[in-house]
This record gives sequence, structure tokens and C-alpha cells, in this order.
Amino acid sequence: MNPSNYTKNDVVFGIHPVAEVLSAGRRPVYKIFIKRGKTGRRINEIIELARSLDIPVESKTGREITELAQNPHHQDIAASTGPYPVMRFKQMLDQAGSYGDELFFLIIDSVSDPQNLGALVRSAVCTGVSGIIVPKNRSASPTAAVSRASAGALEHAGICVVTNLANTMKDLKKNHFWITGLDQQGQQPVYETDMTATRALVIGGENTGIRPLVKRHCDFLCRIPQTGPINSLNASVAGGIALYEAMRQRIQKTKKTL
Repeated sequence: MNPSNYTKNDVVFGIHPVAEVLSAGRRPVYKIFIKRGKTGRRINEIIELARSLDIPVESKTGREITELAQNPHHQDIAASTGPYPVMRFKQMLDQAGSYGDELFFLIIDSVSDPQNLGALVRSAVCTGVSGIIVPKNRSASPTAAVSRASAGALEHAGICVVTNLANTMKDLKKNHFWITGLDQQGQQPVYETDMTATRALVIGGENTGIRPLVKRHCDFLCRIPQTGPINSLNASVAGGIALYEAMRQRIQKTKKTL
């Protein structure tokens, strides 16, 4: 899918993504399409919620829903929606909070697989990340496929798509962020790296990791220790480990200050 497509009307598909796009209420939903004769608790809940929001529900054949979604893995349900609400950088900062709130952002550098981006977004939402930054080029975009891969978590995520990731990192530093990159050559294990205070974590792409220019703008590099014969982890798995370690540290720090 073209990276610019997140600015156009969309078709969200799958039970969880459709349910979450309705509950999040962040973009307009014009119509729900359900396979003719399809029933079940989750489907009935979606129909009830859609009708409470005055959103029409229409029956379609499975083939018609496949054509609408441009994907066969739609679980017999799709929704015609407005574009994904991508945020501007300043808007993300303003909505996330102030410096004293110890914000935590996730920077996803050149993750091109929608499955990996969706998994990272889901982990970020589950760990309370304040905002997610992805580059416009050489990266998967926040599309319906990513919403499906995130099981609908994308609909609750604040995502900013930027043209120049290095310049955005400079702007983060001007706003008191420390930036940590997750890299196999990192100086210390992620478990010994301070993830508290106002911080951004950089996760690199599936094959190349963090790009050299982006890496140069990191204040620290940390690694995930490994003992097996494989020398690298899937990007979304590595990101999930680091995000949950950051959450653990931040919860522990909060408890100590109470």
C-alpha cells in the first residue's frame, strides 16, 4: 500500500479493529459491512454499538467484503471509515503532557512489515507509550493492515509520521528527551539502562536495524542479552521486551516516590 494512503478514507477489517475503531471514536465510521448470515457474540456487540452511534450496518457476501478490504483475512466484517488521524509533532507533544510528566515516546525506524509495525503499536499501547513516531519513507504506514495486525490497538495510538527522523530527534532533545537506541552493539544490557525520566526509545528495521544517521542522534545504545545460536530477534519481539522493561522501571520509580 502506498505510504500516502493513510491520508485517505479507509476500510478497516477484522473483528477487533472494527470494534476498536468504533469504541475509540477518533475517526468517522460511515458504514459497517458484515457477511450475510454471520452471527456471534462479538458480531452482535459490534452491530449494537454501531446502531447506538447511528452507523448503518449492511450485509454483504464474503467475496464482496474481500473486495472492499482488499484482503481475505477480514473475519467477515469491515468498516468504511475516514482516514487514520495521524498527528503533527507539536500536537503529539502538546497532547502527551509536560516535561515534568516524564513522557515516553517510541521511535520506529524503517520497520517495513505491517505485521511488525502492528505488533509494536500494540505493545506500545499496552505499556502506556505517550506517542509513536515513524518515518514517512522506508516504513510501513498506519493503514488498515497495521490496525488488523495490532488487533485494533492502532485506533488508540498517537502516531506522528515525519519526513526527517533525524531532525525530529533533534526537536525531541530540545524538549528535554533523552534518546535510547536498541542495538546489538549497545554498550549495556537494556535491563541496566535507565528508561525513566523523559525518554524516547528507537527500534530499528527488520534487516538493517537502526540506520547510521538515526543511530548517531541517539544518546545511548542498549542491547538485549542473548545466549543462543541466533544473533538477532524479530523487531517487534525486541521492541516488546524493551518496552516492558521500560514500563517496569517507570512503575518501580513511581512506587519509590510515593
